[in-house]
Amino acid sequence: RVRLSSNFFMRDFLFSDIATIHGLANVPDDPDLAIAAGSRLCSELLEPLQARFGRVVIRSAYRSCAVNALGNALQRAGKSGYNYAANESSYAGHIWDRRDAGGHMGAMACIVLPAVHDAFADSGDWTMLAWWIHDHLPYASLYFFPKLWAFNIGWHEKPVRRIDSYVAPKGCLTK
Repeated sequence: RVRLSSNFFMRDFLFSDIATIHGLANVPDDPDLAIAAGSRLCSELLEPLQARFGRVVIRSAYRSCAVNALGNALQRAGKSGYNYAANESSYAGHIWDRRDAGGHMGAMACIVLPAVHDAFADSGDWTMLAWWIHDHLPYASLYFFPKLWAFNIGWHEKPVRRIDSYVAPKGCLTK
């Protein structure tokens, strides 16, 4: 029930299909760290996106270590629909309540901006959204996916400011 910013609450980020299907709790072990990182993600990235482009839809966000580990195991077993990195790679990313190897906090969410997709889906040029974010927001990383222009957006104490994509042009946009 903790409010992370004007329009977002912690509970908005806790739902997980994989956790629900497999009966896992998707709650932070360190709620204070998760709330601190999530508050920065919301206030510095999601609020400005919503103010500029309309409603932000959360597809996936916070993952407990157990949920992320299961998703990674299912991915390695070849199950389709799972795109989960190992836990250590997800610390200060989708796993908000763990600091990364450098001791930094961060948070990531996979989101969709329906108004942007609806207005520009025919052009297929997701890069204009990526470059707008790059020019206007203090993001750490962006990763674009093929459906609905969904993308991971991350906040991090030491941002790398990197844009990657599974959509053409594939790979790193910010070399």
